[in-house]
Amino acid sequence: MSIIIMLILLSILILVHEAGHYLAARMFGMKVDKFGFGLPIGPTLWEKKCGDTTILIHAFLLGGYVAFPDDDKENPLPEDSPDRFLNRPIYQRFVVVSAGVFANVVCAFVLVLLTAFLWGHMPSGKYDIYVKNIVADKTQSVWQSGLEKGDKIVSINGSKADSAAALTLFARQSKAFDGKVDTELVEQNVEALKKLNVALDRNELIPSGVTIRLPELKYEKEISLTDKMLIGMEKYKDSQVSISDKQSALREELIGKKVYTSDGTITLEDVAYAYSDNYRPVRLTVLRDNKTIDLKPIYPNKDGVIGVELEAREIVIPTKSPKSAIIASGKYLYEQTYLLLYGLWQIFSGKIPLKDLHGIVAITKVGGDIIQHNGIFSGLLLTAVISLDLAIVNFLPIPALDGGHVLFLIIEKLRGRPLDEETVNKIGTAGFLFLIALMIIVVFNDIYALIMQKL
Repeated sequence: MSIIIMLILLSILILVHEAGHYLAARMFGMKVDKFGFGLPIGPTLWEKKCGDTTILIHAFLLGGYVAFPDDDKENPLPEDSPDRFLNRPIYQRFVVVSAGVFANVVCAFVLVLLTAFLWGHMPSGKYDIYVKNIVADKTQSVWQSGLEKGDKIVSINGSKADSAAALTLFARQSKAFDGKVDTELVEQNVEALKKLNVALDRNELIPSGVTIRLPELKYEKEISLTDKMLIGMEKYKDSQVSISDKQSALREELIGKKVYTSDGTITLEDVAYAYSDNYRPVRLTVLRDNKTIDLKPIYPNKDGVIGVELEAREIVIPTKSPKSAIIASGKYLYEQTYLLLYGLWQIFSGKIPLKDLHGIVAITKVGGDIIQHNGIFSGLLLTAVISLDLAIVNFLPIPALDGGHVLFLIIEKLRGRPLDEETVNKIGTAGFLFLIALMIIVVFNDIYALIMQKL
């Protein structure tokens, strides 16, 4: 049922977008031949003539369109007919083309404002994080850190802990023996090894049977995550280098030892690399009995787990009055718009790979889960964000999107005449093929994520 509700909400967004185009066209007295809900793929479920416009509902519901006389090459209207869309003034066509985007923005604001009024509060995106239970094995470092049930986590490695997934992300990126090392730590270990084993050179093979004295273990540096990384807008990238399979095997043999006997195949540098891949600390600051306490470092295991069960309590913004509801709604939409634009920049700059792009299948699944677990109001807020996303993406200057049509109108205004029809058709076809290819990739990513249970 939650998935069905999400599909209905998405369908409403499509209707709103196309209704924006239609109403703007009718405002200028333009002739609209068709208003289609769904894409003309497969059978038409319902069709009715309403005035000059034919209303159609297609079996493939996720889509929509508004068709003008110009879209039908066999339309009998004269080329100079004012009922043809292309014969209308540029400003009128600009308004009609942009109206779908405007409608989605208005829809987003209405949905958020409605949620604020009915729900009585708005999410801030921030959380208070509490330790619900410590479930790690008694030998794990979390028990020696001083962490206790009921502690409120204030910061992690110096970063404010106000994200529900913050500790999980820090622990995952700090897992022990991950096969990567900091070159700075490697150099420190090379120097320490040379001081303890003065007869050995850095890159010479150490003869079989020779005993190597190992220095005191120096842990890897703690990681730092930005706010954007913590909310999933940026991927964490380190400057570490990977160790070889031989060094990885050597690392397993060095664990807990103070001396090591060479087998004749390793160098001091191999030992330094293997010895440098060890533990990475996670440092917590907690609030307990109104006192701020810096705990001893916690060292995640090989799976990036520290063994703590958390409780995240969302910080909400009260919206009991009309003024507070409007202000909170505007702030929420501003923040979400910024995140959407930043996410687009990350995609176009290549910082988010194509394999991480998701579409309608993932949105429906995730949206359904949100409605099921968090309620309809959270679903409405997600729908508002999707409406904003539709507006932004549709306004990109890509042929076959509204932004592409706006681009052609700007070119026409600057040139004093439109591009010839053949050029427009070729560019439009290229843009359409690009969108189809992107849609195939996105749907594949969605299905793969579902199969692998990543959603």
